[in-house]
Amino acid sequence: MSGLSHITPNGEAHMVDVGAKAATAREASASGQITMQPATLRTALDGQAKKGDVLGTARIAGIMAAKRTHDLIPLCHPLALTSVHVDITADAALPGFRVKAHVKVSGQTGVEMEALTAVSVTCLTIYDMLKAVDRGMTIGGIGLDMKRGGKSGTWLKAEAHG
Repeated sequence: MSGLSHITPNGEAHMVDVGAKAATAREASASGQITMQPATLRTALDGQAKKGDVLGTARIAGIMAAKRTHDLIPLCHPLALTSVHVDITADAALPGFRVKAHVKVSGQTGVEMEALTAVSVTCLTIYDMLKAVDRGMTIGGIGLDMKRGGKSGTWLKAEAHG
C-alpha cells in the first residue's frame, strides 16, 4: 500500500498534506453516458419532461457537484475551481446522452475527482428528471479522459489504455 498517498504506513486513511506543494495550473476531463429508451430521449429533447428542462438542470447540477466534491468524497480537498464546463450531447445510437466535464484550478492538488463527480451527478440528474417515464435507464462508462498539471504531468486515457 506504500504507493497510495491517502494510506499511512499503518494502513489508516488520511487526508494528504498538500501545504508544501506549489500552486500550479491543473485541469482534468472526464466522460460517461446514460442510456435510455428512444422515447425517453425524445421526451428530453422535445422538452416534454414533467420536471422541466432536463439538460439545463443536469448541467447546473454537474457544475454544482464539481464545486462540492470535497463534501462528497471524504479525503478530497476543498478547491477554488476556476472553470467547470459540462457538455451533454444526445446520441440516438445509444440511445441516450454522452456527458463530458472539464474542470480547471490553480492549486496544490488536481481536479480529477471534481471532473468525475460532475459527470456522475449530471447523469444522475438526467435519471432523476426522466425516471417517471423510464426507470430502466443505465449510467455507465464514467472515467477520466485527461489530467494535466502537477508533479505527474499529463495523463491521457489513450496512453493508459491505447
